[in-house]
Amino acid sequence: MGPLAGMKIVELAGIGPVPFCGTLLADMGAQVIRVDRTAPSGLGISGKNPAYDVLGRGRKSISVDLKSPEGVETVLRLVESADAVLEGFRPGVTERLGLGPDVCMARNEKIVYGRMTGWGQDGPISHAAGHDINYIALSGVLYSCGTKDSGPVPPLNLTGDFGGGAMFLAFGVVSALWEAQRSGKGQVVDTSMLEGSAYLMLPIYGMHGSGFWSDDRGTNILDTGAPFYGTYETSDGKHVSIGSIEPKFYEELLQKTGMDKMNLPPQMDRDTWPDVIEIYKKVFKTKTRDEWCEIMEGSDICFAPVLSMSEAPSHPQNTARDSFVEVAGVTQPGPAPKFSRTQAAAGGPPPSLGQDSTEGLAEWGFSEGEIATLLESGAVVQTEPYQG
Repeated sequence: MGPLAGMKIVELAGIGPVPFCGTLLADMGAQVIRVDRTAPSGLGISGKNPAYDVLGRGRKSISVDLKSPEGVETVLRLVESADAVLEGFRPGVTERLGLGPDVCMARNEKIVYGRMTGWGQDGPISHAAGHDINYIALSGVLYSCGTKDSGPVPPLNLTGDFGGGAMFLAFGVVSALWEAQRSGKGQVVDTSMLEGSAYLMLPIYGMHGSGFWSDDRGTNILDTGAPFYGTYETSDGKHVSIGSIEPKFYEELLQKTGMDKMNLPPQMDRDTWPDVIEIYKKVFKTKTRDEWCEIMEGSDICFAPVLSMSEAPSHPQNTARDSFVEVAGVTQPGPAPKFSRTQAAAGGPPPSLGQDSTEGLAEWGFSEGEIATLLESGAVVQTEPYQG
């Protein structure tokens, strides 16, 4: 039983940050029920087998026609006994559906209404479409990622969708639930991927304000500008990472690589960094990645091999801590963080769309007669689990 056991969450199905937030809460023990459409939206990218839609693990799926009054009423019935609602539509969409925060709070004054958008609920471009790459472009993140010669390089969709989106939504929802325990009242949590990704840049903005961080990409201490903080190709075409910022770690780096400090400029002489990087490149190309691991791994150099997704789950550190788990035959990251008493756990495999409609509604207090009526009207659809 995770630390959020007993919490009940209604997740209005979407892509990206909202399902990730649902997974975070479900892994921590919350009971999450996902309200899906009655037909596939075409928004998924994992194919027909839901097992690979790993952001759907640990919850039940019910298919509801949100264009029918009975379908909307079904969701509002769920809201009545829920602690929080998660939604990721454009501003105003849930209001038009009849599921906006005012309606939900009229049914349950303690409900926490978690909203996820790219730009925020208001502002001059709040209704415009966008994706992670666009939101982090406005926050300063995208400009800051990349090398001096590459131009901006998107860090996958980790910073907007997940770091600046889902995690801030989860934090906001849990914070509001904590407050609701004292006040007896819920509230809206307006989460923006633009603002969340900007928040992740908080210390970088501090360094920028002090003059320590330059707008010239690829010239700074953490953006591939410094020779002692970066990745280097090894003789077998693989890569290693080093982060020897502190002087004592830098001294160990020089010792382990055999580089002579007397033949190198001072560590923080920025003007010489491009030339020193070329020296490092030649040094790391003299050995394979495994050979460098034998020399450096476990030391205070701040070193790690750069592993692919195929390699990472089997690294001894990850296996020792069960950092990766297997669900329905699919290897995936396990829950984090870890707890000493109320340990989190990855839930069951991701459901097919609507496979839990009957069971899920029953668990949330609907009678057999009510469920039968909803199924007969088409307001709710029950499907069969995926058979590969």
